[in-house]
Amino acid sequence: MAASLDGKLVVAISSRALFDFEEENTVFEQSDDRAYMKLQLERVEQPARPGVAFSMVRKLLSFNDAGTQRVEVVILSRNDPVSGMRVFRSAQHYGLTIERGSFTRGQPPWRYLRPLKANLFLSAHLSDVRAALDAGVPAAQVYPRSVHASDSHPHEVRIAFDGDAVLFSDEAERVYQAQGLNAFQQHEASKAAQPLAGGPFKPLLEALHRLQQEGTDRMRIRTALVTARSAPAHERAIRTLMDWNIEVDEAMFLGGLDKGEFLREFEPDFFFDDQTGHIESAARHVPSGHVASGVSNP
Repeated sequence: MAASLDGKLVVAISSRALFDFEEENTVFEQSDDRAYMKLQLERVEQPARPGVAFSMVRKLLSFNDAGTQRVEVVILSRNDPVSGMRVFRSAQHYGLTIERGSFTRGQPPWRYLRPLKANLFLSAHLSDVRAALDAGVPAAQVYPRSVHASDSHPHEVRIAFDGDAVLFSDEAERVYQAQGLNAFQQHEASKAAQPLAGGPFKPLLEALHRLQQEGTDRMRIRTALVTARSAPAHERAIRTLMDWNIEVDEAMFLGGLDKGEFLREFEPDFFFDDQTGHIESAARHVPSGHVASGVSNP
């Protein structure tokens, strides 16, 4: 019987998102891929340090047990196959059950997302992230120098999302960009009962919701909506989630306050936002990724 990823939460992730390869990447940028390959081969027995998305990946894999494989993590990397050996050995060192990977030696790897039926793609390459989003796959550009996740919640995968242009469409954000805050508030108050269309990360939130319902004694998922919206624009966001039959555990309507310090208190394993200013603030406190979609990312 052929292997299948049907019904699983599939996370496709680049080497630099999962492991800290920033020193090696500097060699690549200052020299060439041959020097990079040589360095990775020299270090093949040396486990790489955990990267920005390591905590989220490790916890998601904890949803698997001997009887049921609910999560699949696949390496999708611009690395060469030789460097890929170190990636797999590093995963094995940390007890991460990762068996599949594609290594493209500099070529865009996003085209393999469709056969993987990926629910999420994390990469340090903005062009790959944009291509994945265009193909309908939730994707974010990882900030490799983000603060790593706290170890305070070993039995919870904590994930935080921005609303407009991430979980929701950028309909309301377009009003704000074109007409300002007052027009945005009036627009959202008048349409409070009308659900927003889904944004690029709605499919991931749905997949996480299904995973949470399947459940495991070892791990649970805790989600948060962290948005610049404030009352009265909060109601449409809440009603939209209700219309989708999806619950989030926390909702922060910050009315333009800096998100970073609030995220520091929530302590997510990862945060997704479409605006680079919010991500740069958040990355000083928590693992963060830029969702390059919507009107703010032409």
